[in-house]
Parts: sequence; structure tokens; C-alpha cells
Amino acid sequence: MYLMATSSSIFSETGIILTLTLLCIPVVASALFLVNKAYRLLRLYLGKKELERINKQILGLGQDEIEALEQRKRELAFRLNFTELGSTRAVRDERGLIQTLEAPELRFIERKKKGVPRPAVPQDLSNLILWFIGSAVFWLVFGTTVGEYLGIKFSAPDLDAWSFLSFGRLRPVHTNAVFWGWASMAMLGLAHYVIPRVSNTALYSIKVGYWALGLCNLAVFSGSIALMAGINNGGGEYREYIWPIMALFGVGILLSLWNLLKTISKRTVQELYVSNWYIVSAMMFLLVIVFVAYWPTWQNGLGETIIQGYYMHQGVGMWFMLFNLGLMYYFLPQQLNKPIYSYSLGVLAFWSQILFYTLIGTHHFIFSAIPWWLQTIAIIGSVGMIIPVIAGTTNFLLTFKGAWNKLYSSYTLPFYLVGILFYFTGSFQGTAEAFRFTNLLWHFTDFTVAHSHLTMYGIITFMLWGFIYTLVPRLTGREAKQATIGAHFWFALLGLLIYTIPLMYGSTLRGLMWIENKPFLESVTLMAPYWLWRAIGGTLMWISHLLFAYNFYCMVRKKEELHRPSTPAEILDIRAKLLHLKTNHHEHVH
Repeated sequence: MYLMATSSSIFSETGIILTLTLLCIPVVASALFLVNKAYRLLRLYLGKKELERINKQILGLGQDEIEALEQRKRELAFRLNFTELGSTRAVRDERGLIQTLEAPELRFIERKKKGVPRPAVPQDLSNLILWFIGSAVFWLVFGTTVGEYLGIKFSAPDLDAWSFLSFGRLRPVHTNAVFWGWASMAMLGLAHYVIPRVSNTALYSIKVGYWALGLCNLAVFSGSIALMAGINNGGGEYREYIWPIMALFGVGILLSLWNLLKTISKRTVQELYVSNWYIVSAMMFLLVIVFVAYWPTWQNGLGETIIQGYYMHQGVGMWFMLFNLGLMYYFLPQQLNKPIYSYSLGVLAFWSQILFYTLIGTHHFIFSAIPWWLQTIAIIGSVGMIIPVIAGTTNFLLTFKGAWNKLYSSYTLPFYLVGILFYFTGSFQGTAEAFRFTNLLWHFTDFTVAHSHLTMYGIITFMLWGFIYTLVPRLTGREAKQATIGAHFWFALLGLLIYTIPLMYGSTLRGLMWIENKPFLESVTLMAPYWLWRAIGGTLMWISHLLFAYNFYCMVRKKEELHRPSTPAEILDIRAKLLHLKTNHHEHVH
């Protein structure tokens, strides 16, 4: 009886029910996938049967039918010399020139242009890039599924009573899977395409690329298991992985950096394009950042706090942001088919970001025990970030100059533009948060959560989506449906806005309550409806990730196409091939 009661109580827990519901979603999706696959196989089988019937009809054509097809083939092969209709005689279509034009169909979704064919990428490199991006897609879905569950817990905090589902354990699983699994893996995959392309040479080593892929995936997988088991670094936000696990990731980055540097060293062009500057520097900075964050010598007292601010902000600015800006300097001019507006602005943004961004980590600890002068330097560095942000945004938007019309016919450029706009607004918001009064108002509230999503999601993730939708069709020759890409875009954008705007508004009210010395629990009650909006927006964002995963699958799957002959030339060619095969078969039998 006790076992039965315990079992019953487990499955009556709201958290367990919700967990099982979330687990059922991929199961149902898999079942639908299998049904769809079976339906496609059935259609393929029936299509082959239909082709066999058509082939029999073609083999059974009479002599008069063959002569008619030959005649029609010659008619359709005729080309005008622009003198045929210069007579007053009645026009007759003896040459098969007149074609019936169909009226354009009415469409709810505007048709976008297809991808432009590019020079072929070696198959081994293409496979490596797709494995990187495929891993990134997996970690995005996994990490944000965890985040979806956490968002719901804000509105229903008593969902579960199990340690591995507690907020303290799941939250770093979400953030680290998205940081190191999704964004980092996607960036590395794209870099393995960009660096050889701008260097006009082959990647130095495919094998080293796979070693880096395996180590990075192993780090994220091991880190997620360890965090759910309660094994963590405990040294601060975004560095919850214990040092052996983070060392695996660091070795993967080191191998990738060495591989790409060797590729650049054997380039066949003299210039080093600015994308190389950004990408290589980001990888070098990450190795320094991780070493500084995990080396124990200075991890005592205020030293640990200062290192935490350095690590947290440099990870975002000198790894994710610097890397993605380098990718943008390659993909945006190519998509617009025009050069970047100003190479000099790109160099200015590069060096000014290195100068100012490396100073701003401690602006997260204003009014703390950290020396006042160090806090002031962080505020000055935050203000100085206006220079690279304006330089970069101006450069990207002026590259659009004269090509804004391409935005309406492209399904990739909207992702680029949203990323650029959030780069401007999100970065400026970070500068605004650094001032002492706004820091007093917003810090330790959900405003910082909204800001981090505006930057890591609005900038980094939207840019990566645009780059992936640009690159993958070049590697596979297949594009996803424009309707699902559009749905992905709007679910993600609307979800982000619904997530962040209520949080920023509610957090401002909460900060004012704290300044007025109102009881803490009153501020918790105040935030309840805004946390509900957070859950709604997060759900829309999560749905967009499922759509993105489906779109990626559509771009990489191999689909067998059945081509039915429709022109006289095709029918005659097929007849000739079938007769040839039939003749060879009879000769082989005899």
C-alpha cells in the first residue's frame, strides 16, 4: 500500500506531470515523423509503379506516334531569327512557339527568392560544418526546453519537489547548454566555412575539426549531467562547469584555433579580411577568459568577484559578440552582393571594442565593496562602448544602402536586420544600465534577465539563424519551406518582445519599491503577472526553436525525387534508353 501511495503521489505532482508532458512532445513529434515517412515511402512506391506504367506505354508507341513526337521535338527546338512575323499573312503556330501563360496565383505568404548557387564546398568539409551546426541545433532545443520549464516555474513555483528539477540546478543547465552548446558550436561550424573561403584555400585538417567537435560536445554533455547531479563549480554565473569539464571545451577551442590559423597561414591571397581578425581574436580571448576564470590563485574574496565580472562580460562581448560580428562582415556583403560599406569602420569597431569591452566587467558590482575607482573605470568603459556599437551599426546599415529592396524578397536578410537593430539597442541598453542610478534601480531585478535575452537572443541567436539559413542550402542544395521559416522568424521575434518588455517594466516598478523600502514580498507579488508574460513569451520562443530544428532537418535530409517525362524530347530519350536496356538484357540472356 505504501509503494502504491508513493507511486500515485509522484505522478500527481504538477512538476512531474509537466515534465512528462514536455517529454511527450518529442515523442509525439517522432511518431508524426514516422507516419509522415511511411506516407512518403508509400507515395514513392506508387510513383515508381506509375513510372513503370508510363515506361510500358512509351515502349508500346506506334510508328506514327513516334514520328509525331519527332516532329514536335523539332518544332519545339526551333528558335526565332526575328524575321518570321514580318509579313501581313495570317499567323499560324507551325513551329510550336506560342505558350499559354497562367495567371499568377494569389498567395497568402509572399514568395521569396531562392538561394543563389555558389562554388561547391568539398564534401568532407561540408559534412564537418553540418555536424557542428546539427549539434548546435540539438543543444538549442535541449537547452531552451529546460529554459521553458524554468519559465513556467516562475508562475507555478511548486511544480516539483525533486532536486534534479530544482531551479538552482536547471538554470545553469539551460544557460550553459545555450552558451557552449548552441551558440558556440554554431559559430565554430560557420567559421570552418568562412575562414577557408576568405583565405581562398582548403581547411588545414578535417580530422582536427572532428576532434574539436567531439570535445566540445562531450564537455556540454558532461557538464549538463554534472549540473543536474549537483556537481558544479559554484564560482559564479556561467562558469558552473567544474574545471575538468571546461578544460575539455578549452582544448576543443584550442584545436579549432590552431586549425584555422594553419588554414590562414597557407592562404593564397595577400590580404587578411576583417572577418579573420574578429574570429581569430574571439577564440584567443576565450582561451584567456577561461584560464583567468578558473585559475585558483586569485579566487579569494573580492578577487573572485572581480574575476566573475570579467569572465561573465568578456564571455558575452569578446567571444560571442566579437565572433558574430566577424561572421556578419562576411555574410552580409555576400547576401547583398555588394562590398561592406567601410573597411575602416570595421577596423575602428574592432580595436575600440577590444579597448573598452575589456574594462566593463565590474559594472555589475556598482555599490559593492570593490574599489570605487574600479567601478568608475567600468562605467567609463561602458560609455566608451558607444564607439564600436555606432561604428558597427553604421557600417552594416550603410551596406544595406541601395539594396533595401532585397529585404522584401529574402527570407535570410530579416534575421540579419533584426540582429543588427538589437546590436544597437541592446548594447546601448547595457551602457544605460551601467550608470549608478540605473544600476541601483535595475540590478538584482529581472531587468538584467531581459537585457541578457535582448543581447544573447536578439543579437547572437538571430544573427546565427540568418547565417545558417544562408549557408546550409549551399552545402546541401535544399531549402526549407518559406512558410515555416517565416513562422520561425515571427514566433521568435514576438516571443522575445513579449518576454522582455513586461519584465523590464515590472522590474522598474520593483526597483522603485526597493528604493522606497517597501517589503520584499510585496515586490514578489508585484512581479507575478510579469512572470506570466515571461512564460508566454518564452513558450513562443521555444516553439520557434522547434520550427528551426524542423527547417534544419528539411535542409539536410536526402529526398528522392521522381521525374515524370513531360516533353517530347524527354519521352523520346527515355524510349531510347529503355530500348537500349531491353536489347542489352536480351543479349545477356542469349
